[in-house]
Amino acid sequence: MNRRRFLMTSAAAALTLKSFANASAQAASGAHSATLTLHTDKTGFTIPANFVGLSYETQQLSNSSFFSPSNRALVTQFRALAPHGVLRLGGNTSDYAFFKSSPQATPPPRSKRPYKVGDPNPNLTYDVTPEAIRNLRGFLDATGWTCLYGINLGTNTPDIAAEEAVFVNKTLGERLEYFQIGNEADRFGSTIRDPRTWNANTYMDEWLKFADAIRARVPDAKFGLPDTSGNPEWYAVVVDRLIALSNPPRVGALTHHSYFGGPPSNPKVNINAVLHPDPHVDKLASDISAAAARLGKAKHRRVPYRMTEGNTCYRGGKPGVSDVFAASLWAADYLLKLASLGYSGANLHGGEGKMVANSLGGTLPGEALMPNPNIPHPRPFYTPIADIDGRYVAEPVSFGMRFAQRFAGATLLELDFDPGAVNATAYAARLTDGRTLVAIINKDARNDLRIDQPKWRTVETLTAPKLTSTKVILGSAANRHATLVPAASAAIFEVRG
Repeated sequence: MNRRRFLMTSAAAALTLKSFANASAQAASGAHSATLTLHTDKTGFTIPANFVGLSYETQQLSNSSFFSPSNRALVTQFRALAPHGVLRLGGNTSDYAFFKSSPQATPPPRSKRPYKVGDPNPNLTYDVTPEAIRNLRGFLDATGWTCLYGINLGTNTPDIAAEEAVFVNKTLGERLEYFQIGNEADRFGSTIRDPRTWNANTYMDEWLKFADAIRARVPDAKFGLPDTSGNPEWYAVVVDRLIALSNPPRVGALTHHSYFGGPPSNPKVNINAVLHPDPHVDKLASDISAAAARLGKAKHRRVPYRMTEGNTCYRGGKPGVSDVFAASLWAADYLLKLASLGYSGANLHGGEGKMVANSLGGTLPGEALMPNPNIPHPRPFYTPIADIDGRYVAEPVSFGMRFAQRFAGATLLELDFDPGAVNATAYAARLTDGRTLVAIINKDARNDLRIDQPKWRTVETLTAPKLTSTKVILGSAANRHATLVPAASAAIFEVRG
């Protein structure tokens, strides 16, 4: 394999962990001291067991052998990421799909529209076949994952949507979490709808026609919505419309997308920025949690909310930022941050380069920034699992996701954490077996963080030679007491005593 990315062998991992310990001992005298107080009697949200998820373009289903139990290498990567994750199928290409229920089926006619750079070609079309759905069920069974299934709203009819929903519901069965109708419909005004009339209310008019057609044939169907690009104004309209209905569709979750920034050419998308707190995350959480609480109060039940598509840099990621160790630390912190804000899960976007490129009009903008486009490289740049030279490779962002996965199923605990001048975050949780874990993520490029907790034991570390490294090491470090979290590293500790 001529790719530099790999999960360290046990011998190499042991050497790295020894280096981690040596760095702690050598740097402890000059490290910045942190204070951390755990409040074990004050609990927060419980992180669902299937919190960690991936997002793929629906067009991946045009290759019926991709999500298939026979694709054992991809099954292995999914299982390594999480034993009970959630696969979300959607993205820009979802609104150009045609469910070809039989060889004789024909897609509905389309109105012509001009091509807008950065969005799918208006002539994009592809088939999703029953075979692809059956193989998807086998893939989900093999991985232990479930699915959020996206249905075309942009270039579809309610009848075809209902026909697809019937087959998907019957085939996926308990592996289906809920349907999503349309992808980032808040952007339709610039792509596949008349911008003069398109808004949250006209979206809900169309969405309800599709949802009602599906419910007429799948009475117990659940839906995630509005799956916007992060438009808080839409939540208020969606909730108002749902509350006003006497027999509303069942809501599986309120959903939105979130990327740190973009496009790749934006100089503000850089390692230093990505690793610092993003106030937009808190604003989105505040908006969607308030909407979910209002809908839940009206319907006398708790309504979950989920981040169903996101990553470091929209439009395919940025080389040197999205595909290096800095993205590992970003992912670990971002997922645990969302968990602390009450999200039911997070799906980081990726997949095959061709499919993501199709979602953007045919190219990946980040390719123009590659120092050497001829070397093997993940495409898209932010994908957690890449196809490189015919092999599926765990990319840096996936190691951050695996780090956060340690907390799946745990109940968060309150803590007071003051890292001083160091750019670091901390999270604590109680596992179902009663053990208490603390994660400390030191995102500071230069400063080590002294913690001095002699009764804690290190159980996992996330390290790399440097922030720009493509080699990431996620390793066990049982029974080493907690002294220091070096710069640009993360560690999980078990609290003892």
